[in-house]
Amino acid sequence: MTDEPKPRRAQHVYTLVVEVGRRAGDGLPDKATGAALLCYASGVDEAEAVRETVAILKQADLAPLDVTGHGTREERIAAGDEIDDEEAALMQRAAEENAVIVAQMTPFFD
Repeated sequence: MTDEPKPRRAQHVYTLVVEVGRRAGDGLPDKATGAALLCYASGVDEAEAVRETVAILKQADLAPLDVTGHGTREERIAAGDEIDDEEAALMQRAAEENAVIVAQMTPFFD
């Protein structure tokens, strides 16, 4: 038996849209009923990226309700999405920092 480290699985950055509801101390505008968050999250697969994103948002006193995955950068480009320099830079930062980056928050008002 050897003590060789397991090979590291490649990390990818996934584009996720997370819908959140209201929770005390969530920082959303007073009359908002929730929000949509555009996130870039690293993970070995989309399921890991979703789990990490939900965990981080809960730590930030947000109440995740639903997550929609839009794929990796490569998958999005193959599907015809255009990724501008700013978005590419945020994706790169998520990869380098093995992090979840919240790029945009759009509050919902009823």
